[in-house]
Amino acid sequence: MSVVKSPLSEADLKTVGDALKGALVDLVDLALVAKQVHWNVVGPRFRSVHLQLDEVVDTARQHSDTVAERSSAIGVTPDGRASTVAAQSAIGSVPDGWIKDVDAVRTLVDALGAVIGRMRERIDATEKPDPVSQDILIGLTADLEKHAWMFQAESV
Repeated sequence: MSVVKSPLSEADLKTVGDALKGALVDLVDLALVAKQVHWNVVGPRFRSVHLQLDEVVDTARQHSDTVAERSSAIGVTPDGRASTVAAQSAIGSVPDGWIKDVDAVRTLVDALGAVIGRMRERIDATEKPDPVSQDILIGLTADLEKHAWMFQAESV
């Protein structure tokens, strides 16, 4: 059942819908991973890493809502269910228990790298079929790349 009529052709809708669905999955998982690490980080840089992780969570949550709403606006139902996120995310699993600050930073560098790589593929895929969705993906990727830069600077 489609409640919202899309302005895109069927082929373009498939391409853009897949890009937005994938972006939503990665953003939801990024927020969950960053929060899990946030709760369990320990070490001499605890406070700075702890606060930095909350910034990633806020960014991921904000952009996930934007992506989900864009998806709905073009007639594609967003899917942020736990089972979907677990099955489709690009982010690896987070170890159980306390996480040393250096390991927390590495976890985020890896997670952000995985998500950014897929976001850049989505940017390329949506260029022709839907520049509006592409613009959303460009903006959120810029924000994620800023976080990646800051975590990479922490890992030196």
